[in-house]
Amino acid sequence: MLKCRRTLTVLTLALPLVAMAEVPVLESSSMQGSSYPPAGYGTAGASAGTGAGAQVSAQGMLFNQLQQMQQEIAQLRGMLEEQQNEIQRLKREGLERYQDLDQRLSSGAAAGGTPAQNSADGAVNANDTPPAAQQQGSAEAADPAKEKLYYDAAFDLIKAKDFDKASQAFTAFLNRYPNSQYAGNAQYWLGEVNLAKGDLQAAGKAFAKVSQAYPSHSKVPDSLFKLADVERRLGNNDKARGILQQVIAQYPGSSAAQLAQRDLQRL
Repeated sequence: MLKCRRTLTVLTLALPLVAMAEVPVLESSSMQGSSYPPAGYGTAGASAGTGAGAQVSAQGMLFNQLQQMQQEIAQLRGMLEEQQNEIQRLKREGLERYQDLDQRLSSGAAAGGTPAQNSADGAVNANDTPPAAQQQGSAEAADPAKEKLYYDAAFDLIKAKDFDKASQAFTAFLNRYPNSQYAGNAQYWLGEVNLAKGDLQAAGKAFAKVSQAYPSHSKVPDSLFKLADVERRLGNNDKARGILQQVIAQYPGSSAAQLAQRDLQRL
């Protein structure tokens, strides 16, 4: 009887220990057998997330670069169009200058008059002779024949469209014969030649000097009109407008006044 009690006591005390020992052993075995979480799960997930983020970032950079390139191309196209328009404008103005000069030369050749009769080809009238030239006649004998040869040679260079040499020739003529009866015309054509060359500053000075040095010359209205054109090309619209108004007011019956009226409406 006592032996049975001892056996029951031992079994009773050992049973909880066995149960406690069995539970962790069974769960541990189950976890090891099922490999949970799966081998490499955490590493593979992190790698996949990092790769996707890098791909999205690279695509964003490429998209931004593409947009920037498109904007730069659009800007370059705009600049190219502006330059092309400016080139076309300069070509038109250059063509207009040449056509205007050709028209003046052609009208002078068609008239076929002598230099004393035909002011269109650079000749002078008696009224065009500046007072300084008349004073020179009493102080020093002039040589009209030599002056005419010199002047005609310079004018022939315009007809040949050798504007560089024509500019040099008219400048030399004016330095040598500042009081010649051809000086007023030489001064005017010096402006025309420089304008044909595209030297606006030199053309403006030459045209302005016609009215300053030869105020009674028949080329004054034309020179003032041309001076207004030079100022307009230089962007000085206020000066151009004032000169055109001066031409209209002081020379109302001249062809220069008619042209000035037309250009005044365009400003």
